[in-house]
Amino acid sequence: MDWGLMLRMTIGAFFGALGFAWLVHAPRRSWFVSGLIASFSFFLYWILTTYGVADPLAVFCGALFGSLSGHLAARMMRIINTVFLMSAIVPTVPGLALYRMMAAFGQGETAQGADLGIQAMITIAMIALGLMMGNFLDRLLHQR
Repeated sequence: MDWGLMLRMTIGAFFGALGFAWLVHAPRRSWFVSGLIASFSFFLYWILTTYGVADPLAVFCGALFGSLSGHLAARMMRIINTVFLMSAIVPTVPGLALYRMMAAFGQGETAQGADLGIQAMITIAMIALGLMMGNFLDRLLHQR
């Protein structure tokens, strides 16, 4: 395992989420925490895939961690949790896979494009499922 690569990718996830928080005009006091949540979510995803966990399950675990920690940060900082949830999923969104899907379709390679599209949609579904499960667990633990 290349720990240097993992560190660079985790730092990249932090700054990507920080930039995304700036882009969507999130409150300034949430930027650093959003970056931390995103970087730890991505780190969890990367560790799980490195040690052989299937990619969809690793994406789910990363999104679940991001959702739970986003809800906790939102409660502690008294900021709407969407600010943290958006930033938490930025590093795992399958933008490259969707781009490659469209490129394959454009080149007439429909079978490869369909395969890439299915993989991207599975990733998107796992992100949504992880966020929903985190929301469910947060509501279960913090009933009013």
